[in-house]
Amino acid sequence: MTTSRETKPDAAVETARLGVMLAIVDFPMLSAAFRSVIDRERDMTVVAEATSRESIADEARACNADVIVMECEGAGGFGCGTYETIEAFRAASPHARVIALDCRCATERFSVALKAGANGFLTREAEDTDVVAAIRSVAAGHTYVSPAIVTRMIDTYVRRSPDAGIEDPYELLSDRERQILLLAAMGHTNRDIARSLRLSEQTVHYNRANLMEKLGLHDRVELLRYTVRRGLLNASTL
Repeated sequence: MTTSRETKPDAAVETARLGVMLAIVDFPMLSAAFRSVIDRERDMTVVAEATSRESIADEARACNADVIVMECEGAGGFGCGTYETIEAFRAASPHARVIALDCRCATERFSVALKAGANGFLTREAEDTDVVAAIRSVAAGHTYVSPAIVTRMIDTYVRRSPDAGIEDPYELLSDRERQILLLAAMGHTNRDIARSLRLSEQTVHYNRANLMEKLGLHDRVELLRYTVRRGLLNASTL
């Protein structure tokens, strides 16, 4: 007779979840909303919520989070005092990826947060799907910027280019294709883009293939180089 330990054949090994720290001290209700969104997902969980600015680095060190969502903080007239905060996070938890959350200052300052070392940037009006997509994206090593910011970038950099000639292939792109161009250049997958813009993946794939053909591009590397060369993205922020 043989004996064996009882097993549960249907029990799967639980996949490790992404640990998220919320450092949104000034907006407790927003922090609670983020926690609700994150804890609904099977592949991520909130492991800590900062309780004060003074203890924020110690809490980051203790929780060992994979991703930290932090609010941009006003500091000494600088606009967004993110440099010191992100440096503190980097020292406390070097492996963690950082998502900066738009604060009271203008969202056009998102480049400040990215230059300071953030891996992503969200607006306070971000949809649930944007929050989840941002966490997954930065955890995978990509840079994430809210689609709302991309729309502003189109307004800023595209519609202020009156000198672009008729022969410029960029002028042949639709507004939707320009949106997808920027999101794809920032490392968003078709699935991410579909969720953010509330489109089907097939629609995103179709638009992405069209814009690549119109611009004569063959892969994401060429696409990224094009957006930087065209002045749509700043290489120092990627």
